[in-house]
Amino acid sequence: MAGFDFYVQTKEDLINAVEEFGIVPLFKNSIPGFSVEEHASPAVWYNATDDFWPVWEWKGPVIRETGCAYGKFFEHKAVFISRKWFPDFANFRRDGYDFDARFDDGLASYREKDLFDLLDKHAPVLSRTLKEEGDYRKGGKKGFDTVMNHLQAMCYAVISDFVYLKSKSGQTYGWGVAEYSTPEKLMGRAFTDEVYRKTPEESCTLVLEQLMKLVPEASESAVRKLLGALKKNI
Repeated sequence: MAGFDFYVQTKEDLINAVEEFGIVPLFKNSIPGFSVEEHASPAVWYNATDDFWPVWEWKGPVIRETGCAYGKFFEHKAVFISRKWFPDFANFRRDGYDFDARFDDGLASYREKDLFDLLDKHAPVLSRTLKEEGDYRKGGKKGFDTVMNHLQAMCYAVISDFVYLKSKSGQTYGWGVAEYSTPEKLMGRAFTDEVYRKTPEESCTLVLEQLMKLVPEASESAVRKLLGALKKNI
C-alpha cells in the first residue's frame, strides 16, 4: 500500500478507495490530504454552475454496494469505514461495551439510551421518522443531532443509506434524507461475530497501524488525536 493515493472521478473510484484503504474520511480534517474532498475532481465535488454535487449522490450507493459503515467518526465529520475494518474500529470506540452494558455501568446518559433504544427498535429508519417517534420537535425533546452524533462517534449508530423524497408526481427532490441503523442490524454476523473478539487495545493498535500506513507523513501523535487513541498504553 503506497499511502492514501487515489483520485475520484466516478462512483466506482470512491467504491474502490473504500475497499482498498478501509478508512476514508469524506471531508478535510486535521491531517492534510486524508479526505475524499482533497482527492476528488472538482467536477464531482462541487459544480457551482448547476449546484450539483455528484459525490453527495454517490454516498448511498457506496454504502449499499460495499456494505461499509458511514457516520461522523472523526472530528464530528463523516467517514467511510469498510466491513473489514469497522469491527475493530467499533470495538476500540466502544471500549468493549455493548450499549446496555455501557449504560448499566453509568457510561451512557439517559438521553443516549432513549435514542439508542428507539433506533434499535425501528432500524433501519429515516431521521425524520426517528424524530417523530421520539418527539424531537418544537415543544418536545431537544438535542437529536447532538445525541445521534455521539452515538455515531461511539459506533452504536451508523448512517445506512440516503433516501430521496418523492413528490406526488413521483419525482425525487431535495437532498437525500439520512437513514440510520445500528452496525449489528446493518452488517449482521459479519459485525457481531467480530466486534468483541479482541481486546479494545488490540483493536486500537491494528486501526492505528492501518492509519499510519495510509498517512505515513503524519506524526503518530496527530494520527492518535484523529483516532481518539490518546492513552499511552495503547
